[in-house]
Amino acid sequence: MNAPTGRLAGYQAWEGGTDPFEDYAGPYFFKKMEDGSIKCAFEALPHHCNGGGFLHGGSLMTFADYALFALAGDVLDGPGVTVSFNSEFISAVGSGNLIEATGEVVRNTRSMVFVRGQVFCGDDTLLNFSGVIKRIRK
Repeated sequence: MNAPTGRLAGYQAWEGGTDPFEDYAGPYFFKKMEDGSIKCAFEALPHHCNGGGFLHGGSLMTFADYALFALAGDVLDGPGVTVSFNSEFISAVGSGNLIEATGEVVRNTRSMVFVRGQVFCGDDTLLNFSGVIKRIRK
C-alpha cells in the first residue's frame, strides 16, 4: 500500500503486509504521536455510509476494532484476536470527513490486553469503544 497523502500524510499502514478485510473496509492508518500515544485515521468515503448518508455503524465498529490493535501494538508483541468488543454510538457524520481514533491500554495481562478509546471527527465524538484482545501463541 502506498504512503497516504493529504490529510493522512504522516500516517502509516501495518508493517510487513496488509489485512485484506481492513484494506477493503478502510483503508485504515495509524501514527505514533510525539507523546507516544497512537492516533488512527481514515477518510470517510461514500461507500462507508448507510442509506441515510451517514457513516454506517458497522464501518465505525470495524475501524474501532482496527484501533484496538493499533493502540495495543506496543504491548501485544505478536498475533491476537478480539474476544470482546463494546461500543456506544454518540453522533453521526457523512462522507468527506477525516475520522480519527485515540485511546489507551487499560490493562495488560499475560494472555489478554484490555483497551478503550473514542472515534471522533474534529471535536465531535462519534463512538466510544472498549475491547479485549487475546494473545495467540504460535
